[in-house]
Amino acid sequence: MPDTPANDDEAQPGTGEDAAGPEADGEAPPEAGGNAQPDPDRPSVLVPLAVLEGESLPPGTPELLANARVVLLGYHVIPDQTATEQAREQFGDKAMSKLDEFAARLTAAGADVETRLVFTHDRETTVDRLSYEYDCLAVLVPNSTDRVESVLVALRGTVGASRNARLVAGLFAEAGVAVTLYHALDEGESRGDGEAFLKGVKSDLAERGVELDRIETVVETGDIPIDDIASRAESHDAVVMGETDPSVTTFVFGMPSEQLAERFLGPVLVVQRERPEE
Repeated sequence: MPDTPANDDEAQPGTGEDAAGPEADGEAPPEAGGNAQPDPDRPSVLVPLAVLEGESLPPGTPELLANARVVLLGYHVIPDQTATEQAREQFGDKAMSKLDEFAARLTAAGADVETRLVFTHDRETTVDRLSYEYDCLAVLVPNSTDRVESVLVALRGTVGASRNARLVAGLFAEAGVAVTLYHALDEGESRGDGEAFLKGVKSDLAERGVELDRIETVVETGDIPIDDIASRAESHDAVVMGETDPSVTTFVFGMPSEQLAERFLGPVLVVQRERPEE
């Protein structure tokens, strides 16, 4: 695995599986689970868990991600004055044991899994960096669900619609899940514009294997998008939505996720923007 640039509180990582001993930024070398050769066509999803703070893999998550390439990120935020090497020596074995347990559950459901353990001073930077490093389509906000029979896909144009379609089709096309494409009109956008937009996304999903009779489209005029999404989400088992400004961690760790969680307690897949060319 190629090195990634040092950033903020994290030093330069090691080079991967052959590295000896703890890596400089408090990361364990990546470990693969499941199939020896992950399917490159599977959508990649980052699942961040605060493993030493009691956060675990919620019920229903393995089934939700059965058709995904999962990057299971165990992280622990440490004080600025604590060295990552010290934290790894003290807590690394315990954290990896938990990660291995969660990875086994995902693998048993059918997912391709790779684990990563990080002791960091900045969780937001870590999530953003690793989601780009692994070219993840989405980051999961891991709430529980009994089963996924219907999914709400909220589209506002922040993220390319094709990335949403790749994720939804990759996870749900073979599972017979009902898909609702939802679009809240922007200022100056006509209903006809919104319907044409969703028609294009619907066609893209159909080409990727989602049955047309399982796709519903909804266009609405809404003043507060997060409230509109939360209201619609109540009748669905999972939500797919685009990344919010300034980064995916605004949703995962910030106010939008808290607002949505007040009314929707199921899993949320936050689709990332495409990585800018360097």
